[in-house]
Amino acid sequence: MTVRESEPRQAPVRRTRTEDLRLQLADDIVRGIFAPGDPLDEIGLATRYGVSRTPVREALRQLSASGLVEIRPHRGAIVTRPSETRLLEMFIVMAELEGLCAGLAAEAMSILERRELDKLHRQLGELVEIGDTTRYALANERFHGAIYTGSHNAYLAELTLGTRARLAPFRRAQFRQSGRVADSFHEHDRIVRAILAGDRDGATREMRDHIGTVKEAFDRYIEGR
Repeated sequence: MTVRESEPRQAPVRRTRTEDLRLQLADDIVRGIFAPGDPLDEIGLATRYGVSRTPVREALRQLSASGLVEIRPHRGAIVTRPSETRLLEMFIVMAELEGLCAGLAAEAMSILERRELDKLHRQLGELVEIGDTTRYALANERFHGAIYTGSHNAYLAELTLGTRARLAPFRRAQFRQSGRVADSFHEHDRIVRAILAGDRDGATREMRDHIGTVKEAFDRYIEGR
């Protein structure tokens, strides 16, 4: 990390009821509480999670974009978790896309963007210190998003964001493992150092390794359930 400046601590992240429900439902699908093929009845889900049907309907619509839910016209929604092969393929593509983003960011980021990335990284460090896993997972998305933007390639950023949206529930699951948040932060540190140093090859390599470790952490979480 670079220059340390006196800054206020990060404010709590506010989420909508729909977003809270989407995250909870996605986690429950990934954890196997809902199995592939299980019906997702709006009334039943509203009762289970203590919400109205409106956020349930929107959460299911959003989850359909990530491949966890299939909405069938006039027949309701069902769970459609991707196969292990499909998931592996997605992580392989994710590693390549994010590696490319990091490498380009190392060369293309402006001074202000580099400072912002360093700031986001230090905020993640604060969340590690206080053990706030939930806020770390949300701030982690902003950290990676800053690197996508910093690549200064809008088409690449669009592809990377789209792939990340589909993998988000599986990436979040890794943080349920003891010690994973701290490990993630240290992996980020190596990425940030390479980007701030303008080391394209190093940034690409560190990001690829990071995403590979994310997949391994997810696999260990699933095996240990």
